[in-house]
Amino acid sequence: MRFRLGKTRLDRSGATAIEYAMIAFFISIAAFSVLVTIGSDVSSVFSQIANSF
Repeated sequence: MRFRLGKTRLDRSGATAIEYAMIAFFISIAAFSVLVTIGSDVSSVFSQIANSF
């Protein structure tokens, strides 16, 4: 019993998985904000092109 408790105390795989999940979350938030900004810029460029004809 004491061996199992000591083994789970030294197990760090759960913490690593949480860290990777947080990194993926922050990357997805950054990518989403960049894509929203680029999308509105591209939309305004196409509107200017359409109005020039």
